[in-house]
Amino acid sequence: MPTEILMPALSPTMEEGTLAKWLVKEGDTVSSGDLLAEIETDKATMEFEAVDEGVIGKLLIAEGSEGVKVNTAIAVLLEDGESADDIGDSSAIPAKAAPEKAPADTAPAASADPKPATPAPAAPSKDGDRIFASPLARRIAADKGLDLSAIKGSGPKGRIVKADVENATAAPKAAAETSAPAAAAPAPAAGPSTDAVLKTYADREHEEVPLDGMRKTIAARLTEAKQTVPHFYLRRDINLDALMSFRGTLNKSLEARGVKLSVNDFIIKACALALQQVPDANAVWAGDRTLKLTPSDVAVAVAIEGGLFTPVLKDAEMKSLSALSAEMKDLASRARDRKLAPHEYQGGSFAISNLGMFGIDNFDAIINPPHAAILAVGAGVKKPIVGADGELTSAIVMSVTLSVDHRVIDGALGAQLLQAIKDNLENPVSMLA
Repeated sequence: MPTEILMPALSPTMEEGTLAKWLVKEGDTVSSGDLLAEIETDKATMEFEAVDEGVIGKLLIAEGSEGVKVNTAIAVLLEDGESADDIGDSSAIPAKAAPEKAPADTAPAASADPKPATPAPAAPSKDGDRIFASPLARRIAADKGLDLSAIKGSGPKGRIVKADVENATAAPKAAAETSAPAAAAPAPAAGPSTDAVLKTYADREHEEVPLDGMRKTIAARLTEAKQTVPHFYLRRDINLDALMSFRGTLNKSLEARGVKLSVNDFIIKACALALQQVPDANAVWAGDRTLKLTPSDVAVAVAIEGGLFTPVLKDAEMKSLSALSAEMKDLASRARDRKLAPHEYQGGSFAISNLGMFGIDNFDAIINPPHAAILAVGAGVKKPIVGADGELTSAIVMSVTLSVDHRVIDGALGAQLLQAIKDNLENPVSMLA
């Protein structure tokens, strides 16, 4: 019978999205992996793929529709021998789950094994009731000899999807059947109600600007972070004279390669190395425990129109300054085009927010959970200082503020981390050792 294709959840924070563009039309034949539509999430525009083969019988949501809730039917897929006349009452049509996205560090779904793929078995039944499972999940289960009736589905309406059957082989049955608790919805921000604000400004000329998905997410997450994370702040001034001289020398030598290092590239490297030098601070908050990370995965805030992204440079301690510079430029460019995949802006244990290029001397940044710290970077400004010989001189000084989650990092440990960052930036040659 015809199957509904549902609005997918393409990011962990997505509750609704915009169906930006259909890439198919009614009557088109599609196969698993074919692109169906472009979906705008709260963070990016992503392509949505077909799970199974069939014919697009009906497009239920028009192009450009905003606020389409996750798991809302957006199209109907027909199997062989079915026609649009079979669609009838959509409430009786089983749902086609969104394709499961492979994690960034997994191999592609295609296999090098030359043997033909096992066809998906028919949906099993238990006590006369149909067990709903995606064709891909049924195929994997058949290949691995799994009993679908013993697997708890995590898809829409309990539908068994790829991750469920994979987890059933990778973990004990009891663990597979234990569903993760649903994340609590963020508490609404305190303050006057919408009606009260509208009434207050009813006689003043104004324009109402509705919140898009990104701005709603930023508002909810940062309000929650400020209310629930016990912040404290550590401040230092950093002498950049040695770094500016060293950067000039490096950029001159790299000019033939078309590489130009920014001060921000040095800051990323300094923070990545500092997390290795003070490993107890390279941690995240996980509710009833902390996770101490081995690599330095550093997130960097990138301002875009209407919001911001924090793309993550993974294993930053292992990469050269030129590699970090190239990767950061690529991530920032795709962030501004809203083309980042979720795995490129999720994770990390530490973040950097640099407003120095906007002329800001210093500021306090809000931690992005589950990170344990974020470094707020101000502008490098020529200032009078007392030199090593006690004489008054001048230097380029940059003010930084480290916002710290006290549940993970105590004052002394935070001070050690900030000292390591300062030492790395004031002795930039050491970062190449």
